[in-house]
Amino acid sequence: MSEVVEQVELLALGDDALIAAQRLAEWVSRAPTLEEDVALANIALDQLGAARMLLATAGDEDELAYRRDDHGFRNCLLAELPLGPGRGDLDFGWTMSWLLMLSAAQLLRYTDLASGSDEQAAGIGAKAVKESTYHLDHATQWMLRLGGGTEESHRRVQQALDGLWPYGHELTEGIRDRWLAIVEPVLAEAGLTRPADRWRPDGGRIGRHTEHLSFLLSEMQSLHRAHPGAQW
Repeated sequence: MSEVVEQVELLALGDDALIAAQRLAEWVSRAPTLEEDVALANIALDQLGAARMLLATAGDEDELAYRRDDHGFRNCLLAELPLGPGRGDLDFGWTMSWLLMLSAAQLLRYTDLASGSDEQAAGIGAKAVKESTYHLDHATQWMLRLGGGTEESHRRVQQALDGLWPYGHELTEGIRDRWLAIVEPVLAEAGLTRPADRWRPDGGRIGRHTEHLSFLLSEMQSLHRAHPGAQW
């Protein structure tokens, strides 16, 4: 892997984690139980920690996080989607479906990074593998509970999968078969139907995003833009 290609890959992984952290933070104080509130906050912090390491390796982490507009970000579209069927909505089944898809892909990406020749990147990957394994397990356990729970919980988590599934193509480019080998058994055990592969939205990796990223960045970057160069 050339140095330029590696930097692009690190930036994409860092952006995925940064945007995912911002999304998951929306659940703080709003999760269905106190235990889950803590769990989602911890997952968000894990994502933020991975993002910081990856972005610091790709460049200046503050510059990359706070001084790019949406066209400069290279995260996959899935990471920026609202964690519910509409902007501003939060839906737990939707979030667990989203986390299952994202964490399975991140686990594979970080595993590959950990086995690479770059010592610094490999160290980041090795640490992130441990965290992503936990994230995947957390999402898996909830998918089994929701899919095999009540008729309502099953319906809602299936609806979430149907809405999110198309975004998995961009997320899993180059690793799709390995990703399906992780995700499909979870869906089968949960009694959920794998959605059909139809339309395939993409563009996030080249800076072409949904409107959702603009709203997310306006909140995430507001303090830094209001007080540029401030020292705490």
